[in-house]
Amino acid sequence: MATTMTGVVSSAKANKTITVTVTSRETHPIYGKQYTVTRKYTAHDELNEAGEGDKVIIKETRPISKTKKFTLVEVVEKARGSVELKEEA
Repeated sequence: MATTMTGVVSSAKANKTITVTVTSRETHPIYGKQYTVTRKYTAHDELNEAGEGDKVIIKETRPISKTKKFTLVEVVEKARGSVELKEEA
């Protein structure tokens, strides 16, 4: 069964490639305390449809390159706005 994950696109600068940050909560095996774990995965985006800040679903597939082993399934939610830096005059 292929693994599917939901995460936020942290980078969409490369062509047909997105970097997805997946956040999960895990429990420590001995102490029982919960903590947040963030992992980054590179995924294949054939149509370049996902942008930075978008919430996406990715699924595991055959290796596409050295680091890409996931493909984009769908864009769940588009980013609301973008932050633009002011240029000094």
